[in-house]
Amino acid sequence: MAITAADVKKLRDATGAGMMDCKKALIEAEGDFDKAVEILRIKGAAKAAKKASRSTGEGIIYSYIHHNEKIGVLLELNCETDFVARTEEFHELAKQISLQIASMRPKWIKREDVPEEVIAKEREIYKEEMKESGKPEHIIEKIVENKVNKFYEDNCLLEQEFVFAEEKGQKIKDLITNAIAKIGENIQVSRFSRFEIGE
Repeated sequence: MAITAADVKKLRDATGAGMMDCKKALIEAEGDFDKAVEILRIKGAAKAAKKASRSTGEGIIYSYIHHNEKIGVLLELNCETDFVARTEEFHELAKQISLQIASMRPKWIKREDVPEEVIAKEREIYKEEMKESGKPEHIIEKIVENKVNKFYEDNCLLEQEFVFAEEKGQKIKDLITNAIAKIGENIQVSRFSRFEIGE
């Protein structure tokens, strides 16, 4: 099947991947657009995993103030070099993450940051809720685990579904993974603070 320049451009516009990567993915997917997107996602995740151990000593402090001036976010986003920290793509990523923080109010960056006592308390609450259900213990355990995972998805930035994603199911960690694959450097959210009048 012939892959046209228009096909490659469409895939590049949708994923942000390089032209050659898009062409290779379309050839591998035999022209199937959705399959090519999936191939690029897998390759992007592999690239990101290779870069995960690299030091992120550079970056920016990004500030976002909501148009009503009642919500503000300060975000420290790190990368490997000052060159990348100054790029438009990096600043756009910081903006997207800041908008997520402003709208979705995460409490922690990743699930490992959630204190053990918080999770223990959540489990206790969920088990208490299920006590009167009459369900078998192993089913209750499964339901409790699902509720704990939902707690992480609601409260941890990287686990949250990106509110401005074009495709459903894209999480903030996917957004960062895609940026790592595109930019070619490790990127980490180091810390953030969210401010809201009256809170």
